[in-house]
Amino acid sequence: MDVQTWTYVIVGITFALYIGIAIWSRAGSTKDFYVAGGGVPPLANGLATAADWMSAASFLGMAGLISFSGYDGSVYLMGWTGGYVLLALLLAPYLRKFGKFTVPDFIGDRYYSNVARTVAIICALLVSFTYVAGQMRGVGLVFSRFLEVPINTGVIIGMIIVLFYAVLGGMKGITYTQVAQYCVLIFAFMVPAIFISIQMTGNPVPQLGMGSDVVGESISLLDKLDGLSTDLGFDQYTNGSKPMIDIFFITAALMVGTAGLPHVIVRFFTVPRVKDARKSAGYALLFIAILYTTAPAIAVFARTNLIETVSNKEYADMPDWFSKWETTGLIKFNDKNGDGIIQYVGDDQKNELTVDADIMVLANPEIAKLPNWVIALVAAGGLAAALSTAAGLLLVISTSISHDLIKKQLQPDISERGELIAARLSAVAAVCVAGYFGINPPDFVAATVALAFGLAAASFFPAIIMGIFNKRMNKEGAIAGMLVGIISMLFYMLKFKFDMFGGGSKEDWWFGISPEGFGTVAMLLNFIVSILISKFTPDPPEEVQEIVETIRIPSGVEKAQSH
Repeated sequence: MDVQTWTYVIVGITFALYIGIAIWSRAGSTKDFYVAGGGVPPLANGLATAADWMSAASFLGMAGLISFSGYDGSVYLMGWTGGYVLLALLLAPYLRKFGKFTVPDFIGDRYYSNVARTVAIICALLVSFTYVAGQMRGVGLVFSRFLEVPINTGVIIGMIIVLFYAVLGGMKGITYTQVAQYCVLIFAFMVPAIFISIQMTGNPVPQLGMGSDVVGESISLLDKLDGLSTDLGFDQYTNGSKPMIDIFFITAALMVGTAGLPHVIVRFFTVPRVKDARKSAGYALLFIAILYTTAPAIAVFARTNLIETVSNKEYADMPDWFSKWETTGLIKFNDKNGDGIIQYVGDDQKNELTVDADIMVLANPEIAKLPNWVIALVAAGGLAAALSTAAGLLLVISTSISHDLIKKQLQPDISERGELIAARLSAVAAVCVAGYFGINPPDFVAATVALAFGLAAASFFPAIIMGIFNKRMNKEGAIAGMLVGIISMLFYMLKFKFDMFGGGSKEDWWFGISPEGFGTVAMLLNFIVSILISKFTPDPPEEVQEIVETIRIPSGVEKAQSH
């Protein structure tokens, strides 16, 4: 069978599985819709958290980014992995013990203020919509190449699928769908990596293959890639060109942004006990590590294969995969000197080939001439990664509106059925907005997602961390800090990423910090403003301070003290 037929078969089977699970586990109550009834086993929740966490940015964008930026791309690897550890150890158990469904719910109750809750809702919507734009673009990329439909049509198909199981099943449907999606995406990521590692180095372990000698050559793969890169005028692959300050700030923004991501935090409310939240965090870290330690290897394999396949080769002799990716507009050949030979070089004036970083994971099995079923499997994996995270984000958006805005503020006496209807209608509206951003994305997948992390770092992280560990932090400080953080991040992002407010080039970045790294600066501003304002305003009520003391005491200690 050809690639397209295999893709229809494998993607069709996985979609049928997701829809079947959604029907089987449909939500019958708001508790089912928001937190899957609070009864998900730790192992299943660990798998679902890993799928929720590993979005199209992890599956498609990260390896693609590392493939083109080499050492510089490792900031995403360090930031996202370190951030998950920070979330699992520092925040998740305490938030679970506090017992609120959502981040705006935690902030509204901890800071005893509906104004704080409203600011948190706005921040949650900004973070989630920025993040989901990257997911929908990932869905469109996969559909456009492997089902040979326009990217916009692919986005619409993805919207319909995710809408079905997010609206019908809520968190309950999403959780068990994500367990299946993790299995699909990790299998799809690892199988081609193992195949290509054996093919290029003879080593079946991709993480080790990346540093092994090339088959039939007495040179390591990384040394070979360094040589290929410098021969063509690119930077040495294993050396970075970003300034150290930007590397530090991007890594920090990704780490603390991770710890403030509302769609990941809510996963720790789906387990029965605080102990289970810790266990599921540990399982998720293990499942995430499998993909994250493999991504740099795939980046090296893909980059080497691409250079050897296209550089200084006759355009007329390019294999089928090249022309098929060309039709999507994600590979472009501009024959500047008219000789019919692809000049793929580091000099922008002479370079004739433009490659979108997001296609590297998807194109890699084709470039390496792997079997058609493996190529189709990667397409199914990319869709699983994008849809799993999109569903989690859509749930955050719908619960922010139905639970935090309508139930907690506008209509406190709304019935459970009315709240469930509001949640589902909010999810429908959210899918439509997400689809728009997927069709008109601001940047490639990983960069779009990095901006969402910056927004989360700027707004949520200080409010959550001080809400848990600083009982003197009051509503005035938290509200002022969140507003300063999110506004400064939005200003910088819009100015330097979208050329608003007079625009600005790379040379104009403040202190050499990129928009992806500015979340760290905005977070520090949030902390400073919060602490200063809280010093000059009244302390929180005694009962709030007592709650903060209580959530930091382990459950077993509480029981021992009561006897």
